[in-house]
Amino acid sequence: SGACHKSNGQLDEAVKKFEHALNLKPNYAEAHYNLGVTLRELGQIDAAIKSYESAIAVKNEYPDAHNNLGNALLDLKRYDAAVDHFEWAVAFNPNFAAAYNNLGIANRLRGRIQEAGNNFDKALASKPDYEEATNYRGMIFQDLGQLDNAINYYNKALAINPNSVDAYNNIGLVLKERNEIDGALKNFKKALSIDPNFAITYINLSSLKQNSLGEVEIIKMQSLLGSDRLSESDRISLNFALARTSEISEKQDDFFKYLHEGNRLRKKELKYAIENSQELFLKIRQISDLTPNSFEEPLTNNSSSIRPIFILGMPRSGTSLVEQIISCHKAVHGAGELSTLGTLFIKLLNELNSSKGKNEISKESLILTRGKYLDSLSNLNVSEDTITDKAPSNFRFIGLIMSLFPEAKIIHLKRDPRAICWSIYQQKWSGDGYGFSYNTDDLVKYYGLYTELMQFWHKKFPGKIYDISYEDLTTNQEEETKKLLKYCELEWDENCLNFHKNKRAVKTASSLQVREKMYQGSSEAWKKYVAHIKPLIDGLEPYLSQ
Repeated sequence: SGACHKSNGQLDEAVKKFEHALNLKPNYAEAHYNLGVTLRELGQIDAAIKSYESAIAVKNEYPDAHNNLGNALLDLKRYDAAVDHFEWAVAFNPNFAAAYNNLGIANRLRGRIQEAGNNFDKALASKPDYEEATNYRGMIFQDLGQLDNAINYYNKALAINPNSVDAYNNIGLVLKERNEIDGALKNFKKALSIDPNFAITYINLSSLKQNSLGEVEIIKMQSLLGSDRLSESDRISLNFALARTSEISEKQDDFFKYLHEGNRLRKKELKYAIENSQELFLKIRQISDLTPNSFEEPLTNNSSSIRPIFILGMPRSGTSLVEQIISCHKAVHGAGELSTLGTLFIKLLNELNSSKGKNEISKESLILTRGKYLDSLSNLNVSEDTITDKAPSNFRFIGLIMSLFPEAKIIHLKRDPRAICWSIYQQKWSGDGYGFSYNTDDLVKYYGLYTELMQFWHKKFPGKIYDISYEDLTTNQEEETKKLLKYCELEWDENCLNFHKNKRAVKTASSLQVREKMYQGSSEAWKKYVAHIKPLIDGLEPYLSQ
């Protein structure tokens, strides 16, 4: 009876029937499982988890229960716990394609890209026509910068399902990385022609060029926002897309109405609290005193010819521009925004926190971390030995970088804080890493944390960090580029002045800007909107001279 009610969409009644069945037979594993499925559909994730756990307690070898429990844990962003149950699911059913696919999703969210790729391969080995796994396999190649392979898999997904909006949207993203704007536009439009409710594509379109979204799309987005069936994630995307179109048409009131709402909802979705960042920054300072500043002897078991260049700072400070310049050098490969170091650092931090009585990071752990990072660069399979890692938030890990990579170069971008924070506030960032960016009070406080930490690093490692001003770079391009290359111990290369001609793929929010010649004035764009963002501007006043 519960199953019949569930299939008819009568979820509350289904819950009552399953609970009644369990009153009659408490050890009925399937009833626990079905109750969990129904509760998850109702959005009662914690209750669903308890039901799945009850099913597994009765019957441990229950692949579907482990798989669904993993999915519920993913809903709560408990990625490590989710992985455990997906692994149990495939252990009990080695041909469980959906569980391999979900395991890949979880590992990708954990930053374990290679493992995720292997998971999707196993899903496809069990089920070759698995559209979702095919798309995700393409996304893994895209994460790794292997764009031809990515498009190949997206086309395979379209062969399985010619109406795959995910595939068209993903192809559009690859083409945007390659600066093939017309092709990207065509694929985004194709996705919307198949599913006009596919909200994420609207924000992708809005990022291309000024006329990417016409009146028809704007009216459709506004109509979608009025629906009570719209997910919070889609509502966020539409608000940011409409903010962009309102800005272009110079409708300032609409611009800020949509922008503030998109940011409010995104902060709520991420459940971000500035106190979490404050706690992390405190731990980072403490950890910096638990690691040696450099290794006393060469790490022969981790010897590598690779020399990393870390380009870091606040988001929107000019890190993409600097990487684009340096990557034009014949001896340099631009690897883009890598998540590897952050993932490894958080793992070290977790090990330290979970180890009772342990108050230092062992040299063995640091050597292992160094090896894993250098292996990740080796897996890029490029001929250049000098590789840039342009993850802005790596500024948090400068102490770790100094310990692990004494041969590395660290370039820190500085820019007018008003330009940085205003630009950050306008973005809907992919992933969950920039939770501070969706509230102006949080932005000011986070910028303060960043400033204090950079002062701490400069004091701890005097002369080791190269500061470069974005404004100076745009004003004196050749002089600043020569000084930059000298610091990196690279010979002068005229190509670095023509960075806008660089054909490398660029994935960041600045992907279109770095295709243009050097231009000035972008750091003053906030002045046009000062009446709407006065609390942000006033809050940043103490940092203008730093």
